[in-house]
Formats: sequence, structure tokens, C-alpha cells
Amino acid sequence: MMTLKQSRRLQSALLGTLSWLIAALIFFPIFWMVLTSFKTEIDAFATPPQFIFTPTLENYLHIQERSDYFHFAWNSILISFSATILCLLIAVPAAYSMAFFETKRTRGTLLWMLSTKMLPPVGVLMPIYLLAKTFGLLDSRIALIVIYTLINLPIVVWMIYTYFKDIPGEILEASRLDGATTRQEIFRVLIPICKGGLASTALLSLILCWNEAFWSLNLTSSNAAPLTALIASYSSPEGLFWAKLSAVSTLACAPILIFGWISQKQLVRGLSFGAVK
Repeated sequence: MMTLKQSRRLQSALLGTLSWLIAALIFFPIFWMVLTSFKTEIDAFATPPQFIFTPTLENYLHIQERSDYFHFAWNSILISFSATILCLLIAVPAAYSMAFFETKRTRGTLLWMLSTKMLPPVGVLMPIYLLAKTFGLLDSRIALIVIYTLINLPIVVWMIYTYFKDIPGEILEASRLDGATTRQEIFRVLIPICKGGLASTALLSLILCWNEAFWSLNLTSSNAAPLTALIASYSSPEGLFWAKLSAVSTLACAPILIFGWISQKQLVRGLSFGAVK
């Protein structure tokens, strides 16, 4: 009969194999996108799919010749980071007041904020478009920064509220006895304690801003268009050019993938903040 030690080893091996299979399934679309970006259009449409082919850089050269990639990349960086910073500046004081000065309406307010995420964006496209047109904000970075901030604010407030609730109230009471002001409580006590949680929240907000396509396609044309708009420009009435579309998608995903890979330890630490008391 199998001993308890052998049974645990077998279970560990099965779980490890299952984890690798799940990771491979998740990673495969990214791998296939990068692989296709080095194919010609003929190889990209080949049936059955070709894993062995002569790689080419013509798709990447075509992208740079047709459009200025760095212009779109700079727009994505500027809009995403600005919206994330603005979102945190609003969310931290809001979460602080809700976590440590809770009222009967606090839970209802949080649920109402979260419920706004269920609203289809197309339902408010017309009024927001008319507002942007009236104030001269069409095809401007300011409009996207404000909209990205508003659509991510409910999630950011919820996450920071959860991190703040995990902090014992006695810590703030001790700081108040020492004469700390509200500003000092936030910046010298709360933020240093849950900086991992704030970092993971900021990273999530940054990813959501980077990947947002609906508003960038409807409110921009060229001047403020981010990378999501550049990807959409490779869908034409003539059809989809899969190799070129894969190349531009790779260029659009690469910066945020690299940033996420570098920040993965901080992200995991932040998401597990307060899990163990």
C-alpha cells in the first residue's frame, strides 16, 4: 500500500503538473501572438498552423513606416499613469473616511459605487461625447484621463477600503494621542503600513487604463490616441491582416507585460495583505 508520505508526494506532483498545464493554457495565446508577428501574411493564414517557418521583421517595419508607434505608446503611458495617480489621490482619502469613520450609509455607498461598474459604457457614450465636444476635449488626453479615473475609482476605493479595514484601529488611536493630524495619519501611518496593497491597487488600475479601448476609440482620432486605437486601426474593410495585427498587439502588450513581470512580487504581496492575522 502507498504510504502517507508517498501519497503526499503524488498529490504534490499532480498539483504541480496541473498548475503547469493551466499556466501553459493561459500563456499560449500570448505565445501564439508573438509567434505570428514574425510570420508573413501567407504563413499566418496557413492551414494547418505552421510552427516552423522563416521569421521576418517586415510586420514591425511596416508598423513604424505606417504610423509612429512611440507617439501612441507615449499617449498610453501618459494617460494611464496620470489616471492612476489621480485615482489614488481621490481614493485614499475616500477609503480612509469610510474605513475609520463608518456610518450607516457607508456600506450602501460602497455598493452603489461598485454597481456603477455594471453600467454598459455604450449607455453613456452619447452624453459624454457631447460633453467632450462642448468643452473642446475631443481627441484630448485630459478627457481620457478623467474618464479612466472615474471608471476605475469604484474598484480602487473598494480595494483600499479593504486594506484600511485590516489595520487595527488602536494604531490610529496611538498616533492621535501623539498629536498626529489627519494628513499625518494617512501619509505617515496608513500608507507605510499598507504600501504593498496600495502598490497592487495602483498596478491593477494601471493595467485597466492601459487596456481600455472603448473610450479611446470613440473619443480620440490621432492626437491623443493610445495603443488600443493603434491596434484597432489594423482592422479594415479589406479584412484582418493577422501577422501585422499580431505585431502591433505584441508591441502594445509588451510594456505592460514587462512592467507586470517586474512588479509581480509586489503585486502578490499586496493582494495577500491582511490575509494572515
